[in-house]
Order: sequence, then structure tokens, then C-alpha cells
Amino acid sequence: MSLIGSVRFIPRRLISDERGWFLKVIDGHEEDIPPHTGEVYLTLAHPGQARGNHYHPETPEWFTVVQGRALLQVADPLTGARAQWWLDAAEPQTVFMPNGLAHVFVNPEGATSPFLLVAYAANAYDPADTIPYPVSK
Repeated sequence: MSLIGSVRFIPRRLISDERGWFLKVIDGHEEDIPPHTGEVYLTLAHPGQARGNHYHPETPEWFTVVQGRALLQVADPLTGARAQWWLDAAEPQTVFMPNGLAHVFVNPEGATSPFLLVAYAANAYDPADTIPYPVSK
């Protein structure tokens, strides 16, 4: 059975006014999120660039695009199954990525701006838990 069926999308509420906006991307109520063990980080990709192309045997992650658009592509290294979805800051969602599922975020050629995403990894970074896997070139 493929891990692709384990990917979950969590709708988020973007609150805007004349000052700017506020978006809570991790609130502690997410299913499967362990308490106080991981790290939060930001990732930016310029047009024509990709971030990822790897999987983590031990670490699930949660991702939210907060600026721009990104194409999320996933591949299950065990079954070869693949899927993709567009994520857009204008309709914020947090995506749960189960450990063991390869993933990449792509900002395609022709895009007019970078994308920015916020990520939460359930465990602190360990290079041995990051396995390169070519989901996308």
C-alpha cells in the first residue's frame, strides 16, 4: 500500500486587514504531531528552482506555502506511486508529509515570483535521516 494516501491537507484561515496578515500554520492540534521534539524552518525557491527531492525515513513534516505558489510532487520509494498538487498562499493549507514519502516543491520556469513555505519537522535535523530521491529534476 502506498504512503501517498497518508498525505493530509489541513485548511487554514488567513486573517487580513490594512496592517497586513496573520496565518497560524502549526497550532498544536494537528493529528500525529509530537510535542516539542522538532524544528520550524522557512524555505524559499526562485522561479525555475526546486527544493527537496528527498525523503526522511524517521521524520514526518508539515508544510504551508505562505507566499506565492508551489507544485508539490511526491513519490513513494516503496511502490513507485506518484502524485502532485498545487499549493497557493491565497488559499492556505498545511500539508502533512508522512515519513518515508519522497517530496519536492517546485517553482516552475515562467513563475513571476519566489514561493516561501513554512515547515515543521517532527525531529531535529539529522543528515542520516535525509535520503536523496529524484521526485523531480
